[in-house]
Amino acid sequence: MTDAVLVLNAGSSSLKFQVFDLKGRALAMQLRGQIEGIPRSPRFVVKASSGEVLVSRELSEAEGRDHAACLVFLASWLRRESSGLRLAAVGHRVSHGGPDYTKPVRVDAGVVERLERYTPLAPLHQPFNLAPIRRLLEVAPEIPQVACFDTSFHTTQPVEAKLFGLPKRFYDEGVLRYGFHGLSYEFITRRLPEVVPEFARGRVVVAHLGSGASMCALSDLKSVATTFGFTALEGLPMGTRCGALDPGVIIYLARERGMSLGDIETMLYKQSGLLGLSNVSNDVRTLLASDEPGALLALDYFVYRVSRELGSLAAALGGLDAVVFTAGIGENSPELRARILRRAGWLGVSFDERANAGGASVISSRESRVVVCVIPTNEELMIAEHTLGLIH
Repeated sequence: MTDAVLVLNAGSSSLKFQVFDLKGRALAMQLRGQIEGIPRSPRFVVKASSGEVLVSRELSEAEGRDHAACLVFLASWLRRESSGLRLAAVGHRVSHGGPDYTKPVRVDAGVVERLERYTPLAPLHQPFNLAPIRRLLEVAPEIPQVACFDTSFHTTQPVEAKLFGLPKRFYDEGVLRYGFHGLSYEFITRRLPEVVPEFARGRVVVAHLGSGASMCALSDLKSVATTFGFTALEGLPMGTRCGALDPGVIIYLARERGMSLGDIETMLYKQSGLLGLSNVSNDVRTLLASDEPGALLALDYFVYRVSRELGSLAAALGGLDAVVFTAGIGENSPELRARILRRAGWLGVSFDERANAGGASVISSRESRVVVCVIPTNEELMIAEHTLGLIH
């Protein structure tokens, strides 16, 4: 039997997973997949490390009625189909660690209770991140569980980067810019010295562009500023989230339009961003294929905001040596990368059209004063490494 680490990344309608086997202290990914469409049309997909599809099927109502049922189904499938692996630990992505958790931690019922306090700060993610943890504590308390936080990476930021212009007592009570996508940025800091060693410890802006989107300024591979703030609403427009917003808009919507806080929250998290602006879709691929004016407007706004934040983060760094694109849009959309980079010419950025279209790791041109990279992220590997480090 070979020991294995299971990594779970639970979202509002999905349960993503990867299985890593342990050879000594090395990690080798064996399986990856997800149950998507929870609870209305759950579908189970599993791929081997080679990318070969091993399973792709709909789940029954009983198997996929909620996250807890999906976890039970997944555990049963893994026991049945991966008889050569013995589960040594489970690592979880947890969006918000608040001020209490600045590094990965072994989980017990007390930790879960404390983490539930941060649900209002990450309502799209935190409840679903915690659900599988609670279920495993109930049915398999002997299996070690480790929570890894998207906020932890940004604790290196200086105080001025974390502050809001509110009375200082709120900062002291935990109202501050936490930042997210930290596991993704942490992985990029591991890869940068391999891809561009001469620039890795310089002034770098990483653009994690996906359905959730943010950017982070790195100096000496440490976070010094990020576009996300107290919650995962701040900064860039996202698939369904609004991004940067004048807080006076919230006051106006409540006072003058009579909207409840619940209605405002739903709109800002689930009905805004690319979906709200386009009235077409929250998926960039669909928007790029559409001729609808709203689709064009949404993409124009997305490119504008990314370009504007690139300038802001370069200012925070006092210059710019490298730009890195990662995550779903950043890795897979040459068109949007090109549009963003064309607007960054004033920063000394120029790029190679052929390299960009061809999926190269380095897409900057020879004359560019700033190196531009495309680096696929791997949050699950970071979680597996942290989990292994805590159980050994």
